[in-house]
Amino acid sequence: MQPTRANLRSPNTTSRKPAATEPADTWTADQIAAYAGDPDFMTSLARGLAVVRGFSQQQRGLSIAQLSLRTGIPRAAVRRCLYTLEKLGYVAAEDERTFALRPQILSLGHAYLSSTPLVMAAQPVLDRVSAALYESCSLAIMDSDEILYVARSASGKRLLSIDLGVGSRLPAHCTSMGRVLLAGLAPDDLASYLRRVKLAPHTGRTIVSRERLAEVLAGVRDVGYALVDQELEIGLRSIAVPVKDSRSRVVAAINIGTQASRVSVAEMQRSFLPALRDAAAELGLIAA
Repeated sequence: MQPTRANLRSPNTTSRKPAATEPADTWTADQIAAYAGDPDFMTSLARGLAVVRGFSQQQRGLSIAQLSLRTGIPRAAVRRCLYTLEKLGYVAAEDERTFALRPQILSLGHAYLSSTPLVMAAQPVLDRVSAALYESCSLAIMDSDEILYVARSASGKRLLSIDLGVGSRLPAHCTSMGRVLLAGLAPDDLASYLRRVKLAPHTGRTIVSRERLAEVLAGVRDVGYALVDQELEIGLRSIAVPVKDSRSRVVAAINIGTQASRVSVAEMQRSFLPALRDAAAELGLIAA
């Protein structure tokens, strides 16, 4: 379906701040504007990618106004981005006012997944761990201040209020894989992260003190794993270990997530941790 004049009309081009509920990985007009003095920076391309990333898992169809609100990009610019993306097959107009991503969008991420040996090798390992322990198992990397899921067991259960899959992002500070990855950062990089990050309280258990988080990360570094108990969402516990390459650099994290009401912390340490460490060692041979 072609975008119509009605759904592409732009009655208001005033730039606005992104909504507080926007996806964490959405680029904003302010971030794009920071590159305004760079002659090699393509603002139109950045805006198009920001619009693509403005779509979320929770809501399939979004209007021009909603995408403008999420990104802070003027409606007229959002309209042109959607028109171009529709012509290229990445977006489709669902009705007179909403748009949705098309399957063609998967091709943008497939090149990375298919060209990364660790990601390609991870799937059978994650599936094997999941089958043995009857729990979901995932692999993630650090991307900016968040973790990015790059592989997930085929039998993964839905433990969060949102559904997680490849490409999903979560904050690093209150997730087990995030803490493993943060603990593996160089001291200067970790210090920079702690200075700039906003430690949002997702539950009453979430650590929001930079000093306390730094202490916890030091402990993670010492013991070689992270266990997060209901800091991201009440009812969710997860445990993660690092995947290291031949130079002992942390290149990814692997975790198991479970329901707090069903599996105790002690049981996770006793049963899950050895399996995760074996899987991480196997993947580390590939990462090398």
